[in-house]
Amino acid sequence: MPRMPTADDPLRILIAEDQAMLRGALTALLDLEADLSVVGSVGDGESAWRELQRLEPDLLVTDIEMPGLTGLELAQRIQRHQLPVRVVIVTTFARAGFLRRALDAGVGGYLLKDAPVEELARALRRVHDGGRAIDPQLALEAWSEPDPLTERERQALRLAGEGMGAGDIASKLGLSHGTVRNYLSEAIGKLGVGNRIEAYRLARQKGWL
Repeated sequence: MPRMPTADDPLRILIAEDQAMLRGALTALLDLEADLSVVGSVGDGESAWRELQRLEPDLLVTDIEMPGLTGLELAQRIQRHQLPVRVVIVTTFARAGFLRRALDAGVGGYLLKDAPVEELARALRRVHDGGRAIDPQLALEAWSEPDPLTERERQALRLAGEGMGAGDIASKLGLSHGTVRNYLSEAIGKLGVGNRIEAYRLARQKGWL
């Protein structure tokens, strides 16, 4: 049973956002709400993971694209470790693939950065109470085209798109060179494109990376 926030005992929020100006603005605006309190703000996913364990907030507000660990990877880690924190993603990416992966990772809210802060505040309260706060049209799109990639194919394709060769990818992921080539080949085949760069671009466009 979630606790009810009050001005004397507000909901405790951690913000993870790599843009310092936006991070500061979110902190200032949410702190204006009597029943919400930003207890920490960080600029990357690994720092967010450490602060989640140290501060034990009620809610995490996170971007998707961040250095080190994306917001989606952070949500997946929270889910695996069963941390008692609810997650709301605030992002520029209105992509059904991202939303689908977020929902699979147990994320309770998915909002775009151009949403008014009042909507974010309402979403935080709703998600804390066990509900969801997601754009209905985007939620509908999220289930219209399933993500064909496995997690390993996704990892290999993301690194290939960053310019790494199969040998470097193999070293980074602890896999053999041949296994990485197979993952990349499978991803290219599933996406129906000619090479790994085209596969990377299409998967990014769909929100699958």
